[in-house]
Amino acid sequence: MGQVSDVDTPERLLDGAALRDWAHTAVSDLITHIDEINRLNVFPVADSDTGTNMLFTMRSALAEANTEARSGDVARVAAALSVGALNGARGNSGVILSQILRGIADVTADAAARAGGELRDIDAAVLGSALRHGVDLALASMGGREVAGTIVSVLQAAAAAAQQHAGEGLVQAITAAGDAAVIALEKTPEQLDVLGDAGVVDAGGRGLLVLLDALRSTITGQAPARAVYEPSPRRPQADVAPEQPGPQFEVMYLLGECDADGADALRERLGQLGDSVAIATSAADASGAGYSVHVHTDDAGAAVEAGLAFGRPRRIQISVLNGGPAGLPPGSWTRERAVLAVVDGDGAAELFAGEGACVLRPDSGAADPATAVSAQQLLRAVVDTGAAQVMVLPNGYVAAEELVAGCTAAIGWGIDVVPLPTGSMVQGLAALAVHEPDRQAVDDGYTMARAVGAARHGSVRVATERALTWAGTCEPGDGLGIAGDEVLIVAKDIASAAIGLIDLLLAAGGELVTVLVGAGVDPALGDALQQHVHDQHPGTELATYHTGHRGDALLIGVE
Repeated sequence: MGQVSDVDTPERLLDGAALRDWAHTAVSDLITHIDEINRLNVFPVADSDTGTNMLFTMRSALAEANTEARSGDVARVAAALSVGALNGARGNSGVILSQILRGIADVTADAAARAGGELRDIDAAVLGSALRHGVDLALASMGGREVAGTIVSVLQAAAAAAQQHAGEGLVQAITAAGDAAVIALEKTPEQLDVLGDAGVVDAGGRGLLVLLDALRSTITGQAPARAVYEPSPRRPQADVAPEQPGPQFEVMYLLGECDADGADALRERLGQLGDSVAIATSAADASGAGYSVHVHTDDAGAAVEAGLAFGRPRRIQISVLNGGPAGLPPGSWTRERAVLAVVDGDGAAELFAGEGACVLRPDSGAADPATAVSAQQLLRAVVDTGAAQVMVLPNGYVAAEELVAGCTAAIGWGIDVVPLPTGSMVQGLAALAVHEPDRQAVDDGYTMARAVGAARHGSVRVATERALTWAGTCEPGDGLGIAGDEVLIVAKDIASAAIGLIDLLLAAGGELVTVLVGAGVDPALGDALQQHVHDQHPGTELATYHTGHRGDALLIGVE
């Protein structure tokens, strides 16, 4: 199998059309082999998704290439494949695949420049150099650390064979690369103990072989016959050391506005948070992609925050590794649907629980309760509801990246999670008021979201320093009426600010004003607001609750 075979089929040029056809064939062949590849997946995490990740990455590459004008410039097609793969990379294997395609794009672009700006086709020499460059890029994305027995080992063998046989023509180079990949693939269980114990070849390497064979069939019209690789453990399970639990989350995002030094610093930071760190670069930054970031970690929120320190993360993807614990199989839920509300203050916890919600309290020791709930805490609380479907009311107490991480992780555990855009506990109460657990989930979620959007809200706080606001200059001790992120009322005390804010919120009408009173605020304030609404807004009801929340003195909502 390792010998270069004679090929009689007329050679097709690897031009722009053929390169696009190869991507299409690769997607089709990955679909055919996806179950086989997934069954082999035990490294770095046995989550059975390598085939899926490579398929999604190659699909993204093909979609980008299909948007490229069908010119004869193979370099433009190669660049489009590279950009698409980087933007759509899924998992460790997807990141490495994006670097293989970037290797083709880089080397093809250099060859085009030498040819005067446009390249008609990729010859054997360019292909061999492209695969070799892909090896270097893949290693660089992982910080230069080579692990024998992985997809990179298979790629190295394929690149070496392609370069060795480049002088014999494109078909011979492609055939040699595929045959060398087979030999390297079958050595992977000897190079990596986890593969040997499971009796599998490397899943990523098997996926790479699919891509090489797809290239051979595109150029020659003939697909080589390959063995089907199945797990065959070489040691009794009792003799295998128990596997230590690994990181819980896989985090990926694209990072723009980041330079090379920032990428190196981010790699070091992510290495402190987890493992399987890969930071891949794009062929050119015209798409704004910059870097594709990948890490396995227990702290998904911190991994995203690390990116914020060095650039602008986007297209954040967070998934649970190992599919969650075995203790939560489908059908183990104790009820169909629940509402999880994040609230601050003893009174708030009692109020929301009395309305039927499960309650998650921010860390009482945190200086800012708005950033005190982590993705792990949110995930645990969602699971603890015991419900198959959970409506989440963050109420302004969960940072966006933590909310996304926790809800995405819960979905990975098999829970249908619907996060609602509640920026305040008064909006959470509005959503909870229309919640009906017997209604279809999509209908219930939509109705609750409409109630959130219809609830105008603001807050009153005490100024701590002299400052210039949209409503004028405030002094320490003044009451500030705030809606959104803007100060709209500056008054001598919080009662006057609250009255002014209520009047503004009711300017567009309203039937119910809800006031949540925070810690340390005189309970008599509620009576003054009640009298004002009675006198100035007939027909409008005011409800006051002493929630004891921290931060803002009052939270005010109008429905």
